[in-house]
Amino acid sequence: MTKVGFIGLGIMGGPMAANLQAGGCKLYLHDLRNPPLALVEAGATVCTNAAEVAKRADVVIVMVPDTPHVEEALFGANGVAAGLSPGKIVVDMSSISPMATKEFAKQINKLRCDYLDAPVSGGEVGARAATLTIMVGGGQEAFDRVRPLFELMGKNITLVGGNGDGQTTKVANQIIVALTIEAVAEALLFASKAGADPARVRAALMGGFAASRILEVHGERMVRRTFAPGFRIELHQKDLNLALQGAKHLGITLPNTATAQELMNSCAAHGMAQLDHSALCQAIERMSNHAIAAA
Repeated sequence: MTKVGFIGLGIMGGPMAANLQAGGCKLYLHDLRNPPLALVEAGATVCTNAAEVAKRADVVIVMVPDTPHVEEALFGANGVAAGLSPGKIVVDMSSISPMATKEFAKQINKLRCDYLDAPVSGGEVGARAATLTIMVGGGQEAFDRVRPLFELMGKNITLVGGNGDGQTTKVANQIIVALTIEAVAEALLFASKAGADPARVRAALMGGFAASRILEVHGERMVRRTFAPGFRIELHQKDLNLALQGAKHLGITLPNTATAQELMNSCAAHGMAQLDHSALCQAIERMSNHAIAAA
């Protein structure tokens, strides 16, 4: 039985840990809040801090919101680093800075442990269904050891390159997702204002070259006005900020990414930071004084 530590058991982490447990892993858990009761009742062990998790597990997975949270989980007082022994593997499945990731990996490697950055895409639905896309940066040997765990949580699993490359891939993913949400919002707004039924327009477009997972899932959210979070606006703001910071560092320009970020910012300023990122459409609707569909 593989001993797996899991730190961060929120909207994504909880279901991911549940899938590991269902796959036969012995879990050691730590979260700032009480871990899901179902995991504990099924045999998971609750640890008092991240260091205890690292001492008891062979593979330690971190799934927290942002770069500072990962740094604290790894290197803060009673962090993961304090409990590691040679040969263990740390897997960060959060979505954070690629540049910071490279530094975190170096520090973990100095302890003679392996480090994988393995952010995911697929949202809460993918986390619960174990169909996440997992983008991995790190060494081949460590990847091969952890792959059976990845396969309990996801379907499309790719070793992209070295440490930091997984996070770079996730940032690229979030650029595409944000810009596609924005494009779907504009298209459905245009159709609705022109007098067409946006639900039927969406159905028609799903059979053509404009078809996409975003049009399928988030287009329906826009039409049905269902914006309960699968992936919150505030988290996508964070990811686009990583893209824009990275672009500045690399000396390139991402003009449409910047526009999407400003639309996210507008939503957050109107109290919508906790809504699903498909609610980006409401920023465009406000500017046009027209909603895609009635509430």
